[in-house]
Amino acid sequence: MFDQSQIQEFKERIAGIPRLFTEPIVAAHTSQCLRQAFTIMDQNRDGFIDKEDLRDTFAALGRINVKNEELEAMVKEAPGPINFTVFLTMFGEKLKGTDPEETILHAFKVFDTEGKGFVKADFIKEKLMTQADRFSEEEVKQMFAAFPPDVCGNLDYRNLCYVITHGEEKD
Repeated sequence: MFDQSQIQEFKERIAGIPRLFTEPIVAAHTSQCLRQAFTIMDQNRDGFIDKEDLRDTFAALGRINVKNEELEAMVKEAPGPINFTVFLTMFGEKLKGTDPEETILHAFKVFDTEGKGFVKADFIKEKLMTQADRFSEEEVKQMFAAFPPDVCGNLDYRNLCYVITHGEEKD
């Protein structure tokens, strides 16, 4: 439906993304973020994304001259009309198999000055709650429930990145 540059542009310009660590937020709030994205793209509010909705979305992003063939190809990627359920499936398929793991790792490595593969959970919490699109206390709790720090208060960001991009923990 969208190539990686279009997905990135969408993340940056719509739906409050990127946040400090884009993929952890999406993982923690997938339904809410994607519902918002779907609503933004469903320009005529009929519950479906069609070719005209895509054209209007591109126009809102500043891309006016999108070819009909390009829009038709996007719509044809769906097995039928693109309602929210189909949108979730298609969006998930586009993200799966891509390689954002390296991007996420680089974001964490900025804070891992010693190169140990972990950062202090309190530090990450403080950054998430004070930078960019700020997390609430509840959102931080949800993230740490899914990816708990170790007994020393360290967050294993390598494993976190792996789980986000592959969907399961390493053995």
